[in-house]
Parts: sequence; C-alpha cells; structure tokens
Amino acid sequence: MTRFLFLFVAALTFAFPVHAELRIDVNRGVSEPIPIAVTRFVAKDSAGIPLADGIPSVITNNLEGTGLFRPIDPKAFIQDENSLQTEVRFPEWKSINAQGLVTGAITKAPDGRLRVEFRLFDVFGQQQMSGMAYMTTPQNWRRIAHIISDEIYKRLTGENGYFDSRVVYIAESGPGTARVKRLAIMDQDGANNRFLTDGANLVLTPRFSPNQHVLAYLAYVGGKPRVYIYDLQTGNQQVLGDFPGMTFAPRFSPDGSKLIFSLARNGNTDLYAMDLSSRRTQQLTNDPNIDTAPSYSPDGSQITFESDRGGTQQIYVMSASGGNPRRITFGQGRYASPVWSPRGDLIAFTRMYKGQFYIGVVRPDGTGERLIANGFHMEGPTWAPNGRVLAYFVEQGNSAKIYSVDITGFNRRVLKTAGDASDPAWSPINP
Repeated sequence: MTRFLFLFVAALTFAFPVHAELRIDVNRGVSEPIPIAVTRFVAKDSAGIPLADGIPSVITNNLEGTGLFRPIDPKAFIQDENSLQTEVRFPEWKSINAQGLVTGAITKAPDGRLRVEFRLFDVFGQQQMSGMAYMTTPQNWRRIAHIISDEIYKRLTGENGYFDSRVVYIAESGPGTARVKRLAIMDQDGANNRFLTDGANLVLTPRFSPNQHVLAYLAYVGGKPRVYIYDLQTGNQQVLGDFPGMTFAPRFSPDGSKLIFSLARNGNTDLYAMDLSSRRTQQLTNDPNIDTAPSYSPDGSQITFESDRGGTQQIYVMSASGGNPRRITFGQGRYASPVWSPRGDLIAFTRMYKGQFYIGVVRPDGTGERLIANGFHMEGPTWAPNGRVLAYFVEQGNSAKIYSVDITGFNRRVLKTAGDASDPAWSPINP
C-alpha cells in the first residue's frame, strides 16, 4: 500500500555562535549513550494536539532502540515546549545533562494536511544542527516521526538512518506438531503489523524487491513448492512457477529485473537466475555438490552463496554470470545463509560450530571475519537499509523471536512482533 508523503526542506534556523559539533562515533561498539531531550511538539491548532505527544514518543523510542542515545525523562525538563519556539535557554538544558535537544511544531494547512517542523540542537555547542519541515496527511504521522528520527541519526552519527523502513517475516503460531506460518509485514518498530496470507499454506523465506512494493516468497501448495510474487500496493499475487526441489526462496537482483534461486535437478542443486520479463532461466553453476542461498552484491556484479563443494559447507563469491567462484570462509564448523550488505562492504552469515550458532560478518575478499552474536539456533540474517544493523531470528522449542544487533556486536534487542516470528527480511528505505 502506497503511503503518500509530500516533503519539502525548509531553512528552519536560529542564529547561534559556532562551536565544536556534537558527534557520535558509531564504530566504538559499546559506549555510553548520548543524553538527548525530545520535547513535546507544539500543536499550533487543535488538529495537531493528538500528535504532539505521539510524534516525540516514536522519535524517542527509535533513538533509544539504537543503544546510542539515552532519552531524558520529560519530567526533568525546565524549559517548556512553547517558549522553545522563540528561544532556547541552553544553560537550563545543560543543567540536566542534555547534549542533544529536539523540538517541533505541528500546524494544519488549509488543504487538511499537516505541516510538521522539527529542530535538532547541540546543547553544549549552543547551535542548531538541523531544521526541516514536512507536509503529509494526518494518518501518515508515524512515518514523519521515522523520517525525523532518520535525520537526527544521520546528523549525529554521519550514517544514514533505518527507521523509515519495514520488515516482512513469517508469523508463527500453534503447537510444534501443527505450526501455522503466515506471511506478515510491519514497520521496523513493530507498528502497523498486518498479515498477508491466511496460514492455509506453509510459507517461507520472504524477500523484498528493490522498490519494496513487491515480495517474493516460497509457499507449499498441495505439498509442492511454488514461488509467489506479492504486490503490496494492490494485494495481488501471482505464481512465478512450480519448482520441485527448490531449497531456498529467490532473491531479487538489485535492479529488480531478475530472481536468483537454487534448484535441485537430476540430483544436483545449482543456482539459477530468472529474467522476470521473459520468465527464462539461466543456470549459473554446474557442480555435483550443493550450491544454494544466493545473494547479489549491491551493484549486481557478483553473487555470494553457500556450497559444500570444498568438502564442508562454506561461503563463496562469484561473478553474476556464474564464473570464477572463490571460497571466502575457512573457519571451523559450517557457514550458511550469506547475504550481502547494502553498502557492499560486508557479507553476513550464519555459522554453526560445536552445537552453537553464530551470526557473523566477513569482507567479500574473505578478510576481517567477526562473530557478533551467538546462541541456540539463530539464523536468517538480514540487513537494515543503512548496512549498520542486522536482524535475525532465534528458535528455542516452540518459540521464535526476531533480534537486531549492531555490526559491532553491540545492542542486541528483540524486535516487536505480533507473536512468534522467524525469517525476517528488512526493506530498503521507504520511497
């Protein structure tokens, strides 16, 4: 479903002396969170009153969820939100140890839309760091809060945010002997959850297209695996094909024109790419061992996949046309489910060794392997759109939960879902 948003950037500035700027080093891993004050937004008419607390609440939760920020309790605020519209009394904010300050205002436009303004201040530097205004429909207010959160995150860390995005996943319910699995989608903070399938058929491994309006997923209908394409704007579904023996659902190419998947034929499991316009397939590997779980590099020139062609389950990289496969992992245990970072700098994977599961990352040339999470039966890594955070799922007994973690291994958290959840796929930033 398209969520309409009209955006303009306005020069919302106050004049202040220039000082050294507040900045967070996101590469330090575990560090002391930055104290930040997010004030109630000023409602300049009755239309903005319901959102004056709602928008700051979403911003606060987003920032706190990164582990990089420590929102200050509003009960400690000395200056009220109304006087902030004309003057920022920095000594009062400094006295409660705030380093960052977020203020805002909401006004109803003549056409019924809302104008939402926000400003970000460096308290110690006594300067405004950012100020923007957005126009949107009232029902779209949560997305505005995510966009503002992204701007704050980018301004203070130097990296793109990931709050204005969604996660598709498998919603699980029922006993282990009769598990019901439905396709579901939600905002990255767990809001706006909805189910896309009714649970009549087993569904697995959903994946977003680059434009994030289309999903591909695997469903077992009548005991046979089928690949479906689901249009989130219209709700229409179509069967891409019946693929007996497919072991993993397909992933889209970066331009959205192809799907790549593994397919078992004549006793061999190899990689294939399908052109979505012609529905023609091209075989990319031809090896007597198992090649599966492919993922494109962001520029579409390379593919990473898992294979046991070297005697153990390891990760390989090859050209998108199928040539020159090279092994990039050599550690003990088995490696699986590689997925390329949207920044192109890392490949995430699942590693299994001596009964333990690990989520790790490695550079595409095989150097710099790091394990960032471990535990019981964790798998299915997926990248946030900024390439900074990973999500994955953990199963234990009949319980399944989705976690997120920074690529430094810092700030492991449970993502909010409607119930048990597995196999997440993070969307790009909303268009």
